[in-house]
Amino acid sequence: MWKNIRILILLLILATVVQQTFQEDADLNWNKNFYVAVYPINADNSAVVSTYISTLSTQDFEPVAEFFAEEAQRYQLGLRRPFEIRLGENINKIPPAPPTDNSVLQVMWWSLQFRYFAWANSPSTSVKPDIRLYLLYHDPQINSHLTHSTALNKGRIGRVNLFADPSYAKKNLVILAHELLHTVKATDKYDLANGLPRFPDGYAEPDKQPLLPQRYAELMGGRVPLTESTAEIPKSLQLTVIGHRTAQEIGWVR
Repeated sequence: MWKNIRILILLLILATVVQQTFQEDADLNWNKNFYVAVYPINADNSAVVSTYISTLSTQDFEPVAEFFAEEAQRYQLGLRRPFEIRLGENINKIPPAPPTDNSVLQVMWWSLQFRYFAWANSPSTSVKPDIRLYLLYHDPQINSHLTHSTALNKGRIGRVNLFADPSYAKKNLVILAHELLHTVKATDKYDLANGLPRFPDGYAEPDKQPLLPQRYAELMGGRVPLTESTAEIPKSLQLTVIGHRTAQEIGWVR
């Protein structure tokens, strides 16, 4: 009896996963836009971060929506605004951090934990979100370097580390946009060992002559290549583009 119950439970889980996968693939036909909820989190439990978060509004994230609208037009997507971003309520809990090793079992367990966290910590917004990003704001005086942000296509959720300082606002949006594209199947296009964009897919202008220095960053490449061994994080989304390979991955190019 218990064996049959376990089999039934596994079949139900499998059916749910298959259904979700079909739905996620169908969404990338881009017949409609994605609604994105961003939930601020005071990652340092700091008064400075709390004050910064209190100043945020949906309008602060509008440049991300506008950037994707301009890039979609360049690829003749036929959808004026692929993403609509709404500021959600503050979250008082920290989403689980990804494992430090790349063990498949560890990553799978973390993924399940993160998806459960998102299910339990998704305050309602004006429109039910298709994508949920948890923005972990840090005080740059406490944390001079941010740990790696991450996002999942399965469940369309992201854990994004940002600085709680107006001087970092534009760079924050670059990081947010990068992680947002992960939720719609875009992959990283930089070398994990050194952070340098991979040629050609990680270059905004792979046909440029001379090749270096590049003028822009490919969004999933993450940085503007300057020399063969140096690259810099773009100062704003205005110095960023979506490359052809990334456009293919997210369904903008068939």
